[in-house]
Amino acid sequence: MAGRDILPPEERSPDFVIPLGIDTFAARPIQGRGVMLDIAHHLGRDKRTIGMAEIAAIMKADGVTLVPVDILCLHTGFADELLKMGRSPDPERVHNICAALDGADPMLLDWISRSRIAAIAADNYAVERIEHATGTQATKFVPLHYHCLFKRGVPLGELWHLTELAAWLRSRSRTTFFLTAPPLRLPGAVGSPVTPVATV
Repeated sequence: MAGRDILPPEERSPDFVIPLGIDTFAARPIQGRGVMLDIAHHLGRDKRTIGMAEIAAIMKADGVTLVPVDILCLHTGFADELLKMGRSPDPERVHNICAALDGADPMLLDWISRSRIAAIAADNYAVERIEHATGTQATKFVPLHYHCLFKRGVPLGELWHLTELAAWLRSRSRTTFFLTAPPLRLPGAVGSPVTPVATV
C-alpha cells in the first residue's frame, strides 16, 4: 500500500488494517522449528563481520540443515557480553565485540532467499554489521534489513539472549528446538518486542 493511500488515524474506520503492520503479523503466533547457529562457539567473541563462507562452514561443522520456514537463530555471544557489563556498558567495547552478518554479501542475501527461512533472530543489536567489512560496497545503509524486511518479508529479531540455549543444545549435540515468539498486537506499528520461548 502506497504511503499516500494510508489514511490519517482520525479518518480510519475502526476495522482499518495496515496490511504490513505488526498487528497483522501478530494475528497468528510466530512459531516453528528454531535452528541454532552457534557462531560464538566456532569464531569466538572478537569483532568479526561474516558472510556466506563462514555461515556455510559453521553449518557444515555442526551438521546444521535448514528447511523452508525454519527460524534461524544466530548465537554470537553479544547479549551475554552485554549483560556481563551490568548497568554500565562500555560503548567502545559494545561496538567492538562479537560477530555480525555482512549485509553487503550478495551470496548471503541470495542464500537467505533460496533457503526460504521464515525469520532470522540474533543476540546482537542489528543482526548485520552496521559498518561494512573493508573492501565491500554496500549500496544501502542496512542492506540485509532491506533485503529481508522489504523484499522478502523475513522478520528480524535482535538482542535475543541465546547463550544458555546454545550451550544446552551443544551439550546434547542438538541444533533444533521449537520456538514461539509472538509480537505484541500494536496497530499500525512496524515492529514489536517479543518474548521468545524455546521448547526443548
